Amino acid sequence: MLALKLAYRNLKGAGLRTWLNVAVLSLAYVLIIWHQGIFTGMLKHGSRAVIEDEIAGGQYWHKNYDPFDPLSYDESHGPIPAELSSLIEDKKATPILIRQAAIYPEGRVQTVLLKGIEPGQKILGIPSASLGKEEDALPVLIGRRMARSTSLDIGDYLTIRWRDVQGTFDAVEGKIVEIMNTEVVVIDKGQLWVPLAELQKMTGMKDEATIIVVSQNVQGQKDVSDWKFKDQKFLLTDINQMVRSKRISASILYVVLLFLAMLAIFDTQVLSIFKRRKEIGTLIALGMTRRQVISLFTLEGAMHGILAIGIGAIYGIPWITFYSKIGMKVPQATEEYGFALAERLFPSYSVALVLGTVLIVMATVTIVSYLPTRKISKMKPTEALKGKIS
Repeated sequence: MLALKLAYRNLKGAGLRTWLNVAVLSLAYVLIIWHQGIFTGMLKHGSRAVIEDEIAGGQYWHKNYDPFDPLSYDESHGPIPAELSSLIEDKKATPILIRQAAIYPEGRVQTVLLKGIEPGQKILGIPSASLGKEEDALPVLIGRRMARSTSLDIGDYLTIRWRDVQGTFDAVEGKIVEIMNTEVVVIDKGQLWVPLAELQKMTGMKDEATIIVVSQNVQGQKDVSDWKFKDQKFLLTDINQMVRSKRISASILYVVLLFLAMLAIFDTQVLSIFKRRKEIGTLIALGMTRRQVISLFTLEGAMHGILAIGIGAIYGIPWITFYSKIGMKVPQATEEYGFALAERLFPSYSVALVLGTVLIVMATVTIVSYLPTRKISKMKPTEALKGKIS
């Protein structure tokens, strides 16, 4: 308790120097927590959007299907096995057939993926119910990004050309029946969604599919014959890796902030030991051991971190709370990144995030505070009382 009082008194006596160190440390606390909260919120929101609109509880892929290889689409289809047919009948899974196609909006040609989905499915958040309406042409569902890039709107017609299972080219007229507002780019850009039964009939692939999406309520799925099951962890790998790479890039900022704060505290400790030589000698002469004196100076340095927590909380909590409620406006250009982001990004904070940041900074401050104090162990009380350091 005595050491704590002495440390506080000495920090108070240092005046402006103490408060400058505390200000830099508090800024490091707040910026690191705020920045990490942004990445956490990005990961949570992106994962939730992808799960709701694209992967649900996982997907069965045909053995030849490779989403990164367009040449695999011609061979990545097959009959739905009985084990999975029962899930589909129980409304616990929905099949999707994927074929390459070309469209001709306003006389222009564009390569797209033609995806067949059941109009009545409830597994994914895709508004496929509109595909079940009676139309005078093939009903087509597209996303807002696709609509913007092709200048298509609801009620517009376009020519769709594809190749069937025999390799024969055919074409049909499609009609845009709905434009969905989804945050998942991979089910929007360059995609046309049509009724599954119609696409199976058009391509000569009756009762066949490319992938089968299972409900989030279905657990313990395993591979079935030619169909390989991909769970959520596998399907979210790209999102996790992207956020992880962003965190690593942001760590450069954290290191710079901490380095500035640590350098200031280190210099303060060195200067303090130099100016307080007589005080150190007096304390040792009065009976304090060198270990106790070292502990006192280390405690003074560590208290910078403690005071910074209080100062950071004063302005950091309102700032973080404000952004958590209103979110951050996301530039429209980020849609091209292929990451599921809403128009506003809401940071997410946890107790583990805050405590982890505080502990890391406090540990760093304490270590940096201790390093200069090792010189005290080499002092002789008589020389210290004279203002000398050996």
